[in-house]
Amino acid sequence: MRTRRCPLTAETVDRAAAASARPVPRWRAALLRAAPALGLFAVARLTGLLVMAGWSWHIGRSPRAIIARAWDSDWYMLIAEHGYGRTLHWPDGTVQSDLAFFPLYPALVRVGTTVLPVTSGTAGLVISWTAAGAAAWGIYAVVERLHGRRTATVLVLLWGLLPHSIVLSMAYTEPVLTAFAAWSLYALLTRRWVWAGVLAFLAGLSRPNGIAVAAAVLAVAACELFTAYRRRESARANLRIWTGAVLAPLGWCGYVLQVGFRTGDPLGGYFAVQRGWTSRFDFGIGALKVVRALVLRPSLFPLMIALLIVVAAVLLFALFALERPSAALLVYTAVLVLITLGGSGFFESKPRFLLPAFPLLLPLACAVAKARPRAAVVVTAALAGLSFAYGTYLLTLSPIAL
Repeated sequence: MRTRRCPLTAETVDRAAAASARPVPRWRAALLRAAPALGLFAVARLTGLLVMAGWSWHIGRSPRAIIARAWDSDWYMLIAEHGYGRTLHWPDGTVQSDLAFFPLYPALVRVGTTVLPVTSGTAGLVISWTAAGAAAWGIYAVVERLHGRRTATVLVLLWGLLPHSIVLSMAYTEPVLTAFAAWSLYALLTRRWVWAGVLAFLAGLSRPNGIAVAAAVLAVAACELFTAYRRRESARANLRIWTGAVLAPLGWCGYVLQVGFRTGDPLGGYFAVQRGWTSRFDFGIGALKVVRALVLRPSLFPLMIALLIVVAAVLLFALFALERPSAALLVYTAVLVLITLGGSGFFESKPRFLLPAFPLLLPLACAVAKARPRAAVVVTAALAGLSFAYGTYLLTLSPIAL
């Protein structure tokens, strides 16, 4: 006796089987793999933000005003609202111009206030929080490719628990730069040359130390092109590499030249603006003077913590370099560390400048990933307590700007 099949039922089953057999898009699969790390990162940052908000309310201050319009955030918001042109003249003769601030972030804020019915401060926070999430995902993607899922998850969590990670919850540009940097490095690792160049271009428009991303792209591209030359490959075959290499520095160089032409000194105008903020590259002479003063006499608490973090960063970089990392990560991290150590002015801000240097955490992340669960929990809990307490102190009690 033959079994009869219902045509409608059979068609439905066939369609369901076909739908289940469809491959999951790569980006969705990557996001699913990163979901635990992103969840831990979100919990860490939300907890830190709530601790800071609770203390702010306790002392009668507005947490939103602190994270949306404090210090450099206010400069960015004013640029977004009124454009460039603000200059402060101080009694000692110092002149501070808003031309020191790179244009991408205030441009994004302006777009946000145009598209959405929100203030510039709210738009800035939305952009920074979104960028922080994108950065965490990019960091996970880079580390997962090189060291596996466990180490990638640990590193993303550690990045969210750094002493200065409260900056990732503010209307600051570090999350934006880190997002572009991480994905540009991932593009380099996966040989997506044009994407690497485009993202480096955007990183260069985000912050002064965004040039580190372009340096990584140029270094890796130069190695690839040299290898291709030795193999006698045609230039046309390496067109994508050339395109990425050309695009990478254009954002940073373009803004520096624009400021130079605006101030009447095409090559030195931007650096003159930076000197007005006591910021210049002097190969670490100014930083060493600050360190000498910190060692010889009592100093402000944030400056002492900044010194300890800078020393730890140098040690971590040495450990990181000894592991013979990929050229992309090594060049990117080395340039960030060099800019931070070699620059003078605002010593208290150096830990913030190092936030995008996430590869520095690789030695620690590898150690925690291999440690026993109890030891890993203790280390993570200690870092969390330090991060939440110190972040709250920086934004509500610190006598100096972040």
